[in-house]
Amino acid sequence: MRFLFTLLALVTINMQNAWAEPQKWVTSWTASIQGPYPTGNPSAQPNMSVVFPTPAKGASNQSFRMMVKPDLWSSQTRIRLSNALGTQPVTFSDVYVGLQLGSAELVAGSNRAATFKGKNSVTVPPGESVWSDSVNLPFVTKSNQKFLDGKKLAVSFYIPNSSGPMTWHAKALTTSYITPPESGSQSKNESETAFSFTTASWFFLDAIDMKAPADTKVVVAFGDSITDGTASTMNGDDRWPDVLSRRLRHQYGNKIVVLNAGIGGNQIAGPAEYSPEKPFAGGPSSSMRLERDVLSLSGVNTLIWLEGINDFSKNGMATPEKVITQLTQGVKRLNEAGIRVIGATVGSALGSTSAAHGFPAQDEKRKTLNNFIRSSNIFAGVIDFDAVTLDVTTGQMRPEFVPDSTVGGAGDKLHPNRAGYHAMGNSIDLNLVAGKRQVNR
Repeated sequence: MRFLFTLLALVTINMQNAWAEPQKWVTSWTASIQGPYPTGNPSAQPNMSVVFPTPAKGASNQSFRMMVKPDLWSSQTRIRLSNALGTQPVTFSDVYVGLQLGSAELVAGSNRAATFKGKNSVTVPPGESVWSDSVNLPFVTKSNQKFLDGKKLAVSFYIPNSSGPMTWHAKALTTSYITPPESGSQSKNESETAFSFTTASWFFLDAIDMKAPADTKVVVAFGDSITDGTASTMNGDDRWPDVLSRRLRHQYGNKIVVLNAGIGGNQIAGPAEYSPEKPFAGGPSSSMRLERDVLSLSGVNTLIWLEGINDFSKNGMATPEKVITQLTQGVKRLNEAGIRVIGATVGSALGSTSAAHGFPAQDEKRKTLNNFIRSSNIFAGVIDFDAVTLDVTTGQMRPEFVPDSTVGGAGDKLHPNRAGYHAMGNSIDLNLVAGKRQVNR
């Protein structure tokens, strides 16, 4: 009888192991960093002069509550805090991860402490980033996972001393919360009371991982402001990568994650150098940031590259040949890391009201780049955003895509509005992104 019980126990254990899915870390949210604050191109940013009176001093004895939308939820998470573009060590204390209820208020009991090698604080040297230990999120279960889709994760942390120049992502298009200077540690507090100021940017936080089944795929949308979402809606999650994510979720469930690695004003070929001492509003060039913003993330399989219009602006003035060379080198580097790259054609900025854009020479360079993207064999496939957004009668952006959805107004004929991003996101072949369709050239 004892042998029978032992045998049944072994069978039960083996069955449980057979049903258990192998897990891995996958990045579920990211925001490509730039800096130092306030260098960048934020949208709908409140006046921050009271929150950060002296940008060079940065944050001082105050708490942050950054609101982010994971593309996949799990009961285990970890976060990455970055001081990559700071000039002095930054100490992060009392770091917590919870579920947003509304505004800066958290769902009661959801706030969980994050540690770093078992400690509740960590000092990050300039130029570096740090991952937290794994954090258990007991409010995430298999049965309620789908109900968390679209909900915001609140990452709260306290900076006890002056941070110095702050690493940030300017264009969050998502409202987050900060306490006044010298207000002490408030990150454990689930109430909104102490977080009296808002920001439309993300500070210090640049990636969140979730434990997911080992066959989960991760797609990175890589580019400039048209990926970052300029002129889409504030807090609406209406960028084209958001639309793509929702469509993939409908077709493939939780098997594919979409990350947004756009930076407003970003270029492929420029600037030639980037540092806290020599910042650029568009962030580091794509070649400078591939390692940090793509290769260092967890589980990336595919990248959609939409970029180039800023290289041909009056702030860039690069030749198509230089951009194509840099783009080709970047694709090769990604391929060597096992990441397939899908090229995306660049939309028209002809006639733009932006001072740096809209002139005929820029449009001719754009067309040369698009011809290369459509015909080159370096890509796993092509998404023709130009065809989706172009008014063939004028050579400009289609008029219904022009009015600004973020702050209203006439729009700039450079950035699509919500309707334009919606059309872009809905034009994408999901099987191509998922790697289910072979491309013949």
